[in-house]
Amino acid sequence: QVQVVESGGGLVQAGGSLRLSCAASGNIFRINAMGWYRQAPGKERELVAGINSGGGTNYADSVKGRFTISRDNAKNTLYLQMNSLNSEDIAVYYCNVQGVVASLWYKSFEVWGQGTLVTVSS
Repeated sequence: QVQVVESGGGLVQAGGSLRLSCAASGNIFRINAMGWYRQAPGKERELVAGINSGGGTNYADSVKGRFTISRDNAKNTLYLQMNSLNSEDIAVYYCNVQGVVASLWYKSFEVWGQGTLVTVSS
């Protein structure tokens, strides 16, 4: 009922920037929390940044001051602006969207994006 499509990953030189997008569509009544996670080779998935319905944000210590999470509620879209990228940022990035579907029972939902690869060259 709800799908998300990610875009914006790719190859960038160290010190460069990328912007990830995550567009949610479907039978959405309301989106609550949204977030970006990443999984590096051989490591567990970790939270990179989150944003709630009121615009409050939280970040992993490793990305504070370099990454900025934002959302466009009118477009049901989540963004992650990543600056000063380095080799430790190499990972598959996943968006996570939580909310409520517009149905008779207004059930909650949680969906994950398919992942987008970010590679940083030195």
